[in-house]
Amino acid sequence: MLRQQVIAMGGGGFSMESSPLLDDYILNSAGENPRICFLATASGDSAEYINRFYRRFTQTHCQPTHLELFRRDQRDLEAFLLSQDIIYVSGGNTANMLAIWAVHGVDRILRKALEKGVLLCGLSAGSICWFEEGVTDSFGQALAPYPCLGFLSGSHCPHFDGESERRPAYHRMVRDGDISPGLAADDSAALHYVDGELYQVVSSRKGASAYRVEESDGEAVETPIPTLYLGE
Repeated sequence: MLRQQVIAMGGGGFSMESSPLLDDYILNSAGENPRICFLATASGDSAEYINRFYRRFTQTHCQPTHLELFRRDQRDLEAFLLSQDIIYVSGGNTANMLAIWAVHGVDRILRKALEKGVLLCGLSAGSICWFEEGVTDSFGQALAPYPCLGFLSGSHCPHFDGESERRPAYHRMVRDGDISPGLAADDSAALHYVDGELYQVVSSRKGASAYRVEESDGEAVETPIPTLYLGE
């Protein structure tokens, strides 16, 4: 039986920190010399972002590649994405990313990839997209709930300790029923799901963690989740 894996980073990896721990954890979760494809759709396929991806992964034991949709070539998207071992999704504008994925059928292909055993991962927009709902700033400075792909149940809020407005906004949304209960993750923390269930939380920074946020008696209740620090 193939395992269905999703690793959702609240923030971190090559684009946010110098520590290699979270990216190495992703690579090690996909086997030896994995094929890893970067989807930078949420950033508008930023060339600088894509170059940073190659600088990080070219010198590592993996086979890096990327897929652009703003400058789409003639390759078969489904065959290409299903040939990967890891699909790594960038941060950026979640709503725009999901809309573009839908136009090109990438959302449907990603579901097939997950079922085939391709590890799906990412940070920020690339973290919330896997859940039923996420907390996004896609429409400006004000944070808002937004429906996502629904591969994982519940909602998700990234950057929980990295942006001061995240914690109170997520608490308010859950308390008021504007978003389903779910999990928040600090920058440098990652939620590792296996077959749709939370397997473990890992971090590349001491003190970074994740939290369950639920409603109880008209209040948001936050419960820390034990977190494995990947450093020494």
